[in-house]
Amino acid sequence: MTQKQIETAYEKMLEAIQILENALKSGFLEAYIENGENMLEDFKVQVTDGIPNETDQAALHDLYLAIKDLNEKLSRAEKLKVLELLLLRGSKEDHLQPNHQLTPDALGFLFVFFIEQFYPKGPVRILDGTVGMGNLLLTVLIHLNAAGWKPFGIGVENDDALIEIAAINSELTAAPVQFYHQDALQPLLEDAVDVAIADLPVGYYPQNETAEKFAVAAPDDVHTYAHHILMEALMKQVKPGGFGIFLVPANLFESRQTKNLNRWLKKTVYLQGMIQLPERMFASKSSQKSILILQQPGENVQQAREVLLAKLPSLKDPAKMQEFFAAFHTWKTENLS
Repeated sequence: MTQKQIETAYEKMLEAIQILENALKSGFLEAYIENGENMLEDFKVQVTDGIPNETDQAALHDLYLAIKDLNEKLSRAEKLKVLELLLLRGSKEDHLQPNHQLTPDALGFLFVFFIEQFYPKGPVRILDGTVGMGNLLLTVLIHLNAAGWKPFGIGVENDDALIEIAAINSELTAAPVQFYHQDALQPLLEDAVDVAIADLPVGYYPQNETAEKFAVAAPDDVHTYAHHILMEALMKQVKPGGFGIFLVPANLFESRQTKNLNRWLKKTVYLQGMIQLPERMFASKSSQKSILILQQPGENVQQAREVLLAKLPSLKDPAKMQEFFAAFHTWKTENLS
């Protein structure tokens, strides 16, 4: 599939979404959901109380004929790319808050690399505890599958609209995922997973009574950082020897709540690595993120003799990325059993 054909698929789907946006008098993402449901219903236009009208129905019918034909030629990864481009536009139009923004697929590819390094080809169960619109988890699942793994995803999200988008996108890309519409801190009716991943929301968790059950809880009735408590909750779902790979604030260990976080890390899990992401990826210094790699203790598992501390200057420079991949492989060989 050429870039031009991907652009054409994007343009046709955008036009369909904009027709529905005007017909429904809705925001972009609500129309995106309606369009996705139409596509999943064999590209049939859903009509409620005469909306959309006959003119819009005819226009959508013609667009869906073209989209269906294009869709049959797209790979799963290409379908996801089209959906990602649409959601990036929708996030801007609907002014989504930072914690609801899409995780770029470039970061998803890094998660794929780490999982490939940590696990042999075969079945691997992956939990995303803050799945949002699903781009991180779906990127990981689709590309691991293409590389010969047999991944199964579990996505948790408490926002109605976000999880609906994630579910639609998983069906449109035929990605194997079970979704749970709930708070990630509540008990999950799933067996332990091999890997937990998350683009962790930054901010405070509002329910102190729930937070108090966790080791990272802030003292003196202060709200606990959500990214601290979610890390602890998600690592509880990981098998012995399994990994947690998390997008965290770059200043994770500089906050006022670092003391309890450090105590939990030293007592409960192994902090194996922290990779600083390129500064140019983020709008400001305060919004910069890093990738944190944790591991559950288990048989033949130990704390790395040398914690991996790395800084990625660019994700768009192939030579620099190859240098990082080679350095990572060397570090893994020397430090992880």
